[in-house]
Amino acid sequence: MMSGFYVEHPGMHTLIEDAGRIGKANLGLTTGGPADRMAFYWANRLVENARGCAALEVTYGGLKLHSSCNSSIALTGADIELKINNQRVRNWQSHIIEKGDFIELGFSQNGIKAYLAIKGGIRVEEQFGSCATVVREHIGGINGSALIKGDWLPVEEQICAHTNALPENAIPTYLTSLNLRVITGYQYQQFSVHQRQRFFSSEYQVSSQWDRMGYRLQGEAITFPKQNMLSEGIAYGAVQIPADGQPIVLLNDRQTIGGYPKMGSVFSLDAYQLAQCQQGAKIRFEPISIENAHNELYLAQSRFKQIEFIKKAAN
Repeated sequence: MMSGFYVEHPGMHTLIEDAGRIGKANLGLTTGGPADRMAFYWANRLVENARGCAALEVTYGGLKLHSSCNSSIALTGADIELKINNQRVRNWQSHIIEKGDFIELGFSQNGIKAYLAIKGGIRVEEQFGSCATVVREHIGGINGSALIKGDWLPVEEQICAHTNALPENAIPTYLTSLNLRVITGYQYQQFSVHQRQRFFSSEYQVSSQWDRMGYRLQGEAITFPKQNMLSEGIAYGAVQIPADGQPIVLLNDRQTIGGYPKMGSVFSLDAYQLAQCQQGAKIRFEPISIENAHNELYLAQSRFKQIEFIKKAAN
């Protein structure tokens, strides 16, 4: 058996995710992948992986693992206490793991999704070009489901040459009040001027209905002229307006097609922040041009590459 990690306790909801299942919507398969892509990328970079390597997405916490090998790990994303052999260690930093070590995650104090990356990535079989878990489709990960007690996470035994730590000033803060920038779509002009103004001037709250598929919001209802609409492909971050007028922001595990009118799509960097929110978070929308969104994304990718880790030799 390949070396790896034994799942002593799976936590509340832990998934194996890689960068996602791209280009398979024509087969009815959604993208999947990490809900907070930036935190996922940082976790992999800290353990010197390619940024799309399979890692664990841990919702709220509670995960417990036993190691059968020497390796390196890093935990990013939500503020969840990380312990190795009952000793608290720093998040947003790589740590050497030795054979027999016990890894334990507490529960979130800020944000809801954390990412545990392991040097070399988790080696599970890909399905349709990805090992990303989409529970609704019963695909990816281990048997298409969240981790359960007794699961085995295979990895190749290897460690990082250095301990890598993200500088404190580069660690993101997860807020409970967000301004989500929206790239308006072609149906936007079909909403009346009044409804468009209402959408961008109202405050919404995250309802009790939120998951990796999308976030249903509560607030001022938006109306759309009654008309027959054909179902069409759904983009990441799409803001649908269903019959009750309460916006829905669709995320990683969204359906591939739908027939509700859409205001546009939430800018991806903001959608990652939304995925760290839970019920009661306050949401406002503002428009952004596709040109400015491209510029913002380019700058974020550039900053990601330019930030240098605090390094020290591995023990």
